[in-house]
Amino acid sequence: CSRQYRPKRNVTFVDNGEKVSAYTVKSFVFLHEKSVGDPKVDMVTTVNIPAVAVMNRLKSMGFWVSSGVSMYMGSIGTTLFMTHTVEEMLWGFKDPLLTRLKTIKPDTDEYFGLMRNKNGSDDGEFVYHTGKQNYLDFGRIYTWKGEKMLSLWKTNQSNMINGSDGSGFHPFLSKEERLNVFTPDLCRSIHMRFEKEVEVKGIPAYRFTPPRAVLASGKNNPENEGFCLTPKNCLDDGVLDVSVCRNGAPVVVSFPHFHLGAERYAKAIDGISPVHERHQTFLDLNPTMGVPVRAMKRAQINIHLQRVIGFPLTRNLNGTIFPILFLNESVVIDDASAARIQKLLLIVTLVSHFPLVLGALGVILLLVCIILQQPSNDPEYPSNHLATIQNSLKNGTYIGMTSVDKS
Repeated sequence: CSRQYRPKRNVTFVDNGEKVSAYTVKSFVFLHEKSVGDPKVDMVTTVNIPAVAVMNRLKSMGFWVSSGVSMYMGSIGTTLFMTHTVEEMLWGFKDPLLTRLKTIKPDTDEYFGLMRNKNGSDDGEFVYHTGKQNYLDFGRIYTWKGEKMLSLWKTNQSNMINGSDGSGFHPFLSKEERLNVFTPDLCRSIHMRFEKEVEVKGIPAYRFTPPRAVLASGKNNPENEGFCLTPKNCLDDGVLDVSVCRNGAPVVVSFPHFHLGAERYAKAIDGISPVHERHQTFLDLNPTMGVPVRAMKRAQINIHLQRVIGFPLTRNLNGTIFPILFLNESVVIDDASAARIQKLLLIVTLVSHFPLVLGALGVILLLVCIILQQPSNDPEYPSNHLATIQNSLKNGTYIGMTSVDKS
């Protein structure tokens, strides 16, 4: 278990405050007390990702090239699976096959790790709308890495950079809204829909979660047609081939345990059992302020294992989507921030109800005046009133007016 820090750096307002640019720097700190085992000692066996990536890159190079590389892989003992410590798998190890390729292609990184170069990194410059012109634009991405659209996918719709980065949304959210979020890890935008009302540390919130349509295949959701770059080999519901932004490595992303995916993917792997509450991704947002008070980002990294001509290692593969890593990133608002938001919400509530409060006070004052104007039922009222007038005359403070008799 690691604690992740994501501060925004180099924050700069541009276009007279209508936009703001920033970099989100990600860093990870291992928490031994919240973890089980020792990542430097514990071993894990999984698919040999560097080997699969190399074979996948060479599948279009022809039989003889593939066969030559296959023979070399056999000479250095490369197999379809590998065993390393957890730390090596996450943060990197020197791979003999990549080291050999580096002598042929110098720009090859001879180290491999699922989280390699992630610590202290950022996803590039984001430019956001500040909402100065329209509060509905608050937090919406204007450009990413200087571009308003991607150029990875087949259609303009698939290449659109929509919504925010998930760290904030415009105020006064409604349950009917479709919240768009751009995710650099997926190299695409996704959307979320309202699921239910929740409460986090006394703060009311709306829970938004990605629906099944987000990772549905193009045949079931036309919006996703552009994410399949090889029409004859399009994947089924619930998975996304992101090899186009992973240097050609056959990486496929899904929700954990293929949640919201086609049943055949889950049935192909023993031990896979999707459960909505345990495997969903969601954002809990206070609708008044648009602020996330709790979030859960859950994703699964998979490798697409396919048969590649010229590589005997792959002769028994049948296109399985093989799970490699289950990511669970969670965040919840701290107590101090929750207390501040509660105070702000109280102020907003009072201000929004101020006209009603004034109206109620006006009605109360009117009733008081009416009651005071009512004549007294005291039988001695005339004599008491006369005594009051006489005392006032003695003190010189009474002005009396009587009618004039004209007779």
